[in-house]
Amino acid sequence: MRKMMFLCLLAWLVAMPGMAEVKYLTTAQFKENVFDYTKNREWNYVGKVPAIIDFYTTWCGPCKRLAPIMETLSEKYKGKVMFYKVDTERERELAALFNISSIPQVLYIPKYGKPQILVGLYPQDQIEEIIEQFLLKPADKKKK
Repeated sequence: MRKMMFLCLLAWLVAMPGMAEVKYLTTAQFKENVFDYTKNREWNYVGKVPAIIDFYTTWCGPCKRLAPIMETLSEKYKGKVMFYKVDTERERELAALFNISSIPQVLYIPKYGKPQILVGLYPQDQIEEIIEQFLLKPADKKKK
């Protein structure tokens, strides 16, 4: 009986729709979901909600500490902000596009307006403040 309950719970968790997550972006996915820099010279974000892109590498200590923060925030801001990760060693074209020379670097993309990039590891409360003030507040003003 316990085994059956466990299997049912596991199946339910796996099938749960809409779980927030940090999605890994390739260069092709970036062009499709964020901005196609090969077709447009001027920034034109194509996403439906603001986005955050974490530029990282697998060997970077601060990047590893940032990863669980981004996971937590992706749950908190589910449906309001998209969270992405770009491995700078695999996606060198994107790293070059944003002049990534030190990591982590986080690109904050509002729905309207130009993106901003910050270098280094910031605590969760500061990232939340950036999300609230830079990504979500301007979008609210634009709608009114």
